[in-house]
Amino acid sequence: MPTSPSEPSDPYDLAVIGAGPAGLAAAVTAADLGLSCALLDAGPRPGGQYYRHPAPGLGAAHPERLHHGWSAFAALSRRLDAHTRAGRIRYLTDHQVWTAERGEVWTLHATLGPAADDRAVVRARAVLLATGAYERQLPFPGWTLPGVVTAGGAQAMLKAGLVLPGRRIVVAGSGPLLLAAASSLVSAGAEVPVVVEATSYLGYAKGLGTLAANPAKLVEGAQHGAKLLRYGVRLRRGSAVVEAHGTDRVTGVTVARLDRDWRPVPGTERRIACDAVAIGHGLLPQIELATELGAETRETPDGTVALRVDGGLRTSLPGLWAAGETCGVGGADLAIAEGELAARTIAGKPVPAALRARRDRRRAFAELMAAAHRPGPGWTDWLRADTDVCRCEEVPAGRIREAVEVLGAGDARTVKLLTRAGMGWCQGRMCGPAVACLAKDAVPRADSRPLACPVPLSQLARADLTD
Repeated sequence: MPTSPSEPSDPYDLAVIGAGPAGLAAAVTAADLGLSCALLDAGPRPGGQYYRHPAPGLGAAHPERLHHGWSAFAALSRRLDAHTRAGRIRYLTDHQVWTAERGEVWTLHATLGPAADDRAVVRARAVLLATGAYERQLPFPGWTLPGVVTAGGAQAMLKAGLVLPGRRIVVAGSGPLLLAAASSLVSAGAEVPVVVEATSYLGYAKGLGTLAANPAKLVEGAQHGAKLLRYGVRLRRGSAVVEAHGTDRVTGVTVARLDRDWRPVPGTERRIACDAVAIGHGLLPQIELATELGAETRETPDGTVALRVDGGLRTSLPGLWAAGETCGVGGADLAIAEGELAARTIAGKPVPAALRARRDRRRAFAELMAAAHRPGPGWTDWLRADTDVCRCEEVPAGRIREAVEVLGAGDARTVKLLTRAGMGWCQGRMCGPAVACLAKDAVPRADSRPLACPVPLSQLARADLTD
C-alpha cells in the first residue's frame, strides 16, 4: 500500500533503493541489526522483476508455480511485514528515485506520479543501491513488429498479468533467462517450438571448478531442461533469429546458424512459424543514479558495465553501497547474499564466513555465466540498412553506419549527437548497446544522466537541490 511522502525530521540510518531480492535482504537484515531503514521502490509490491507477481485483484491461487525459489521471497516478505509493523522499516511503494545528493546525510528525491505534490524527499546516513537490471536487446529486421517482446517481458506478462504474448512462441537470444522463460511459458500452456541460443554453452567448460562449487545452479538448469524435454521443446544452439516476418503481427521468424563471431552462416536459414517471439541477450545493470555521481565502474565479462565495489560492497563514493545486479548480473541467490552482506557491513557487524563464501561462489558463477554468453562482434551482419536500431527516434542502422563511416563518429555519444539515436523516451536503454557496437566504441561506458527517470517539470521546479 503506498505510503505518505511526508518524512521524519531525523535521517534514517539506511535508505535502500529497490525492493527486489537484494533490496529486501538488505532492508530486513539491517532492521534485524537495529538500523532504522527506508525501503523505496518504484513498484506497488515487493519482489522486483525477479519475484514479480499478480496483483491481489487477479485472484491467482498459486503464484509460486511461476517462480523458482519462491520460498526465499516468501520468507523475506514475512520479515518485511514484521519490521514494517514494528516501525523499523518504512516501506515506500511507488517511489521512483530520480536523483541523489551526496553528503554526510544523503538526500534522495523520488517521484510518485505526475502531479506537483507527487514527490518525496528521503534523507539517510547511508544508501544501498539495489536497482537491479534491464534487458539487453540486439535489433534485427522485424523486431518492431507486434508480438516481438523481450524474454523478461514475456515472463513479466505471465507473472504479473497471467497472460501470454502469444500461443506459439519462439524463445531466442542468449543467456540462462531463455531456459527459465521457456519453462514458464510451456507451464502456462504456450507452445514453444524451439529455444534458439546464440552460444554453444562450451564457455562453461572453462570453469568446471566453479560449476562444481555451485551444484544448485546445475540442478536448476537440469530442471528447466527436463521440463522442456517433456514438452518437446527443441534447443537450437549456436543460432539466432535474424529476421521476423509479418505485417500487422509477427507470423514467423528466420533462424540461421552463427559462426564463432556470431555472423550468420549463409545457406543455413530456416523459417519457423509463430505468433510471438520472446528474445533477449542478457541483462544490463541499472546504475545511472551512481554513475551520475561519479561512482567507479568495471567492465563485466559479457561486456556490460557494473559498479566497482570492495569486499564489503562499498562503492567508490563514501556512504554508498551496492548489491545484486548493480554489481554485475548474477541472479536472485547472489542478490540475496549480497544484500545481507552489505547490510552487515553498513551496520558495522562481522560478516559470517559462510555468508561470504556463499557470495563468493555465486559471484564466481555469475562471472563465468557472463563470459559464456558474451555477444560476438559479428551480430551486426544480420542488420539491414533500413532496420531501425533506435525505436524511439526511428533511426535505422544505415544512418548510424553513415555517421561512423562518412561523418567520422568514433563513439556512441557522437553517433547520438549526429543521428538522435538514444535521445528518445527510453533514453537509450533499448538501443544503447547496439549503437555502441555499430559505433565500434571499444570502451564500454556506463549511462550517466542527471535524471534517472522521467520527472514532471512541476516537481523539478519545486525540488530543493543543493548540489
